[in-house]
Amino acid sequence: LSIKVFKIFYAFDIAIKQARKKMKMTQEELAKRAGTRKSNISRLESGSYNPSLDFLIKIAKGLGKDVHIEIR
Repeated sequence: LSIKVFKIFYAFDIAIKQARKKMKMTQEELAKRAGTRKSNISRLESGSYNPSLDFLIKIAKGLGKDVHIEIR
């Protein structure tokens, strides 16, 4: 991955964790809402997971959020 793509995923990882904690939601609860396993949420938040766009959308929806992509 390029450095720019890595920074995007890192920023997303941080945003997911912050949103989850702000909602006082556990990784387990988010995993259930997103239709995945807790281990995937943990790996995503730690930055050790290279998620697909579909996965990111599922996670965002589990948090009641949307994903917006901008190309410049």
